[in-house]
Amino acid sequence: PPGRLSLYDAACQIAQETAERIQERNRYQRNGESCAKLNVVIRSSLQTLREKIEQLKDLLLRAVSTRQITQLEGDRRQSLVDDLLTRQKQLQASYQHQGTEPDVTRSSLMAGGVKRGVSNPWLLEEPEDTRGLGFDDLRQQQRRIIEEQDAGLDALSSIISRQKQMGQEIGNELDEQN
Repeated sequence: PPGRLSLYDAACQIAQETAERIQERNRYQRNGESCAKLNVVIRSSLQTLREKIEQLKDLLLRAVSTRQITQLEGDRRQSLVDDLLTRQKQLQASYQHQGTEPDVTRSSLMAGGVKRGVSNPWLLEEPEDTRGLGFDDLRQQQRRIIEEQDAGLDALSSIISRQKQMGQEIGNELDEQN
């Protein structure tokens, strides 16, 4: 099967082309032209997009379950797949509206397409400090970070309490002076 990068890029490209075809079909309908051929192409594109999203889901599940990627990276990729799935549902709804979609929906569909020059989010490398760590190691690292944050918050809390106390003492002194 194709790699996840090319699969993700292909899915994004299909989503973009489908949005453009739906927009074209709607323009034809407003002009009273027949758009049966476009409807067939759109239906086929939506089916292909669904299949690619399913393949991405399978690849992601396999990568997470065999620990090829960290849970954090798995969550990031899951978010990308969820975005694609949402886009596919928007396209499906837009296709079924048969030209009655508002301009806002159409422009939002077009805005989410493949942008030239923007780096592909699937190409981001896993951070050096988590590379090669298993789930248990990541959990320990996360607990350590949370403990450090808690200690920092405790210190901040004591500083704020001390400042509050000083403010109250200054206020009391001013009252006495007045």
